Amino acid sequence: MTALLLLAGTTAVLVTLRAVVHYAIRASLAAPRLRETETPAARGLAFETVRIPTTNGRLLHAWLIPAEAAGRAPAVVIVHGWGGNAQMMLPLAGPLHRAGFATLLIDARCHGLSDADSFASLPRFAEDASHACDWLAGRAEIDPQRIALLGHSVGAGAVLLAASRRDDVAAVVSVAAFAHPQEMMNRWLAGRHVPGIVARYILGHVERTIAHRFDDIAPLRSITRLDCPVLLVHGEHDTVVPPADARRILAAARPGTVELLSLPGDHESFVDMEREIAGVVAFLQRAGL
Repeated sequence: MTALLLLAGTTAVLVTLRAVVHYAIRASLAAPRLRETETPAARGLAFETVRIPTTNGRLLHAWLIPAEAAGRAPAVVIVHGWGGNAQMMLPLAGPLHRAGFATLLIDARCHGLSDADSFASLPRFAEDASHACDWLAGRAEIDPQRIALLGHSVGAGAVLLAASRRDDVAAVVSVAAFAHPQEMMNRWLAGRHVPGIVARYILGHVERTIAHRFDDIAPLRSITRLDCPVLLVHGEHDTVVPPADARRILAAARPGTVELLSLPGDHESFVDMEREIAGVVAFLQRAGL
């Protein structure tokens, strides 16, 4: 009886310890929530604040900036990166608006002013982008055949994944995408001096939590399933995601479907934002939007 009690007590301690460790992993990897402090109005843009249904019964906060011209307009769904929000993507809105595009800037779940969920992940970013695309396609003023997806960092990987699961995305713009999420997480963990054996356990736990293998959601894999035009944009001095990642994604793509635009700048911004966005606009127009 004493041995059984000891075994039961040890098991309870181990189960509790495991739960504590998993909670600590999730807490350490959780994205910071930064809520918007200004709206598109600060940039002289008319807009509509909307709530978009997504997976798990959650709602996304988003800003819809309509095109000026009458009739059904081309549109771009814009997805921020990890810990970001729609406000951080506003520098794109003005140039796209002036070029005749409607824009939908969303907050992913657990970000900005959107609903919380049990966790955020690249696949959940992709789900949110896809639901936003569906919502936008249902608007009378939007041409559902001319909707593009644009994302930054994790958002970039997400729009590639979302587009790889659909056949109605007109084009994709991927800004500062990492080639593989496991490599990105390994760099992050190494920067915090996490021992290798612990890092491997963390990565395995993350895969189990998000219910996806990293290999299956990696941009290196998504790009192979895309037929629509894709523009990879990457800063030449990006120290968060090496520029070599963009070249690897390009090399993995089907020939003739992907362009690479390397620009002076880092992970968060480019030297001449207005001029560089003109290159994105030109790509979207070449893609038929």
